[in-house]
Amino acid sequence: MSSGLPIVQASSTAEGRAMQSHVTIREARSDEFEGLGQLMVSVYSRLEGFPGPDEQPKYYELLAHIGRMSERPATRLLVAVSGDALVGGVVYFSDMAQYGSGGSATREKDAAGFRLLAVDPGARGLGVGRALVEACIARAKEDGVSQVIIHTTRAMTVAWKMYERMGFERSPDLDFRQEALEVFGLRLRL
Repeated sequence: MSSGLPIVQASSTAEGRAMQSHVTIREARSDEFEGLGQLMVSVYSRLEGFPGPDEQPKYYELLAHIGRMSERPATRLLVAVSGDALVGGVVYFSDMAQYGSGGSATREKDAAGFRLLAVDPGARGLGVGRALVEACIARAKEDGVSQVIIHTTRAMTVAWKMYERMGFERSPDLDFRQEALEVFGLRLRL
């Protein structure tokens, strides 16, 4: 994965035709950090029902400076690229102590996790989000852990449904509140 793994995904358009997208998932380069941060801020700030930058400035500061996450131990910043275009990203944690969420997730053992998944709106429906999740699952298997832990919110219904289709199950013991926002835990047993 670290050298770049091409992943071809198929999805259906509204007309029912299959579309192909060539997406490479790899670790982010430092010259991509700023663009990825801008993408994440844009994606999260447009989610209907999700707190905006004025409501949770620390969260949006984290998104804007997402490259700093790569400085943490056991943490990888993965990007999805199509040609020269950066079309998505996610942060993968092989040690849940680095995960940085509320609730009990950071105390989980024998687990990996990912957070802050974002896909460029122009690339939605092309399998980019799924490819990023599959890359995280593959890394977790390489790391030899027995589960992958993630969080989502009601505002992230498209992602939540995708996670469930991929085998993630609700895990209420991981739920927490981020200020006024309810955050829901999910697990995938490997």
